[in-house]
Amino acid sequence: MSFPSPFLPRLGRYYVLYALGFLALVVALASAEQMGMTQRWIGQIFLFATIAIYAAIGVMSRTSDVSEYYVAGRRVPALFNGMATAADWMSAASFIGLAGTLYYSGFVGLAFVTGWTGGYVLVALLLAPFLRKFGQFTIPDFLGARYEGHFARLVGVLAAVLASFVYVVAQIYGVGLITSRFIGIEFEIGVFVGLAGILVCSFLGGMRAVTWTQVAQYLILIVAYLVPVAILSYKVTGVPVPQLVYGEVLRDLGVKELELFSEPRENDVRSQYRYRAEEYARKIEDLPASLADERVAQSERIMELRTEGASARDVAAAERALRDLPRTPEEARLKWERTRQESLAKTVPPVHHAEAHPGETPEARESARRNFLALAFVLMVGTAGLPHILMRYYTTPSVRQARRSVFWSLFFIFLLYVTAPAYAVFAKWEIYSRLIGTNIGDLPNWVASWSRVGLVKIEDINGDGILQLAELTLNSDAILLLFPEIAGLPYVVSGLVAAGGLAAALSTADGLLLTISHALSHDLYYKMINPQASTQRRLVITKSQLLVVAVIAAWVASLRPDSILFMVGLAFSIAASAFFPALVLGIFWRRANKWGAVAGMLAGLASTLYYIVRTHPFFGGSMADAWFDIHPISCGIFGVPVGFTVIAIVSLLTPPPSAEVQALVDFIRLPDEALRTRGRPNDGT
Repeated sequence: MSFPSPFLPRLGRYYVLYALGFLALVVALASAEQMGMTQRWIGQIFLFATIAIYAAIGVMSRTSDVSEYYVAGRRVPALFNGMATAADWMSAASFIGLAGTLYYSGFVGLAFVTGWTGGYVLVALLLAPFLRKFGQFTIPDFLGARYEGHFARLVGVLAAVLASFVYVVAQIYGVGLITSRFIGIEFEIGVFVGLAGILVCSFLGGMRAVTWTQVAQYLILIVAYLVPVAILSYKVTGVPVPQLVYGEVLRDLGVKELELFSEPRENDVRSQYRYRAEEYARKIEDLPASLADERVAQSERIMELRTEGASARDVAAAERALRDLPRTPEEARLKWERTRQESLAKTVPPVHHAEAHPGETPEARESARRNFLALAFVLMVGTAGLPHILMRYYTTPSVRQARRSVFWSLFFIFLLYVTAPAYAVFAKWEIYSRLIGTNIGDLPNWVASWSRVGLVKIEDINGDGILQLAELTLNSDAILLLFPEIAGLPYVVSGLVAAGGLAAALSTADGLLLTISHALSHDLYYKMINPQASTQRRLVITKSQLLVVAVIAAWVASLRPDSILFMVGLAFSIAASAFFPALVLGIFWRRANKWGAVAGMLAGLASTLYYIVRTHPFFGGSMADAWFDIHPISCGIFGVPVGFTVIAIVSLLTPPPSAEVQALVDFIRLPDEALRTRGRPNDGT
């Protein structure tokens, strides 16, 4: 599918027909549900039908042309590039994770919305048009040309691979969540099943296939995101525009929170969790003797059940509890401390949804404010440093189209981000008003379904048979996916949301895998190792590396390293600290040289990685070692200023760049008319 120029005016017509066909599929499945089609069949048809569409586009867009594979031939119109960029951008973090984060953190979660949308202003003003004027294929291409050699290119390759790999793990994790729930398979298997859908486009057709697939994926994901909350908004308020009326529901939610948080049974449950936390603290203090006592107690419990003739189910549960005990005191310390922290978290009421910068003391409120600003800054700057987003602006026909493409990207992203707060408010209202206080034996079916996947947990800790708020644990990554079931909507809406979540994860994963494979094959192999490599060999290297990286990322995702949103936040910090200072100074400061850029990129990246290892529990760190109480997700707040400072100092202490490089800076930054009239000084200023 080569998309000759006469074809481009007809693109809109083709995608309108595609959208109508997808809506017809939704209507047909809704009718089939009314006639008795099972939920499992509906979920499978949604997922496999959409993957088949993406695969068809990927097959039709297959190419062996280098320009088409890397930058879609630089012929993507601004409107469609904006849609593709929006799909590339609205990853599993935005589609799946953002609503859950806003559900739990309320006002604090708006840092994600502020940072991500503000980042596109930086892209439009500081980067996209200048990178498009430079041309070439990748961000390391720019670093290598601007900073005179392979050293800066190599550092760029390493940073691009690291940031994109962390990001793509989060996308594959999201794919695993969706496939495991809606196809009914194990999460670990679902990860690799979803991987096949990711590879079919990027592997066959590169950027060309990914671009046209992402346009199709955007149409699905935005419909899937807007429809459920619009339906619930109409049910609750009578107005199907949740973005305009969720403020009324938020007001009622505030009243419900005051009532619920002070309810006597709720306070009793929190006391029970406090006792549990104290018990685990004693067990940790008494290690290793407490672990031995626990084994003896579990063994005696099994013998007691067998003696009393207990059911096989109870005996099996007791035997499983014995098997699951930690094997060593060190393992017990880690596991019990995690359980203690989880119990402690349930001893305090949740944050009021509309409360800005919550905290019990002035110091805590100031810490919350600092973290809000730090997160917004990192996400904003990280957006302007993400290689897989910046690469998209190489695909437009001109600099003007690149600028317009940024506008369309922001518009299409806005449609989702303006809706995410409404999702959180309506979901919380349904949970607080309809689910909490229900007899545990009468809970809806979705509770058991999502419990099997491990994303919902119910514990009747006080034994009263009534569900209290503290006894309910919802994984933040599950809020959006189970929203239709929480709201009591038809299951076809759940299938639609799953298809949208899959589209979001697949579109971003494709773009990220292309970034990684291009960095390794084009920037590392072709530019640095074998410049005489043939076109065919370059494409073979690209596809083989893409496949290897995808499998490794799927394996890491199967380990469930953290929440989707945290992994994405870490990728933003890496991109912000490694790329943003070098790119901005490379465009706007002629004096920046290769030694400054290399030192600044390494120093910024090292600062960011050091802080994440120092403070995140996954690496053995602790918030007790945090600087200014900044959370690890915002670790880039330290790396970005370090990068700018080091680039400036080292550049001033070393010789200026060559006249050719300074001329390149003028060419990139200045309009053609200014270049013809401006004299170029040679003093490096």
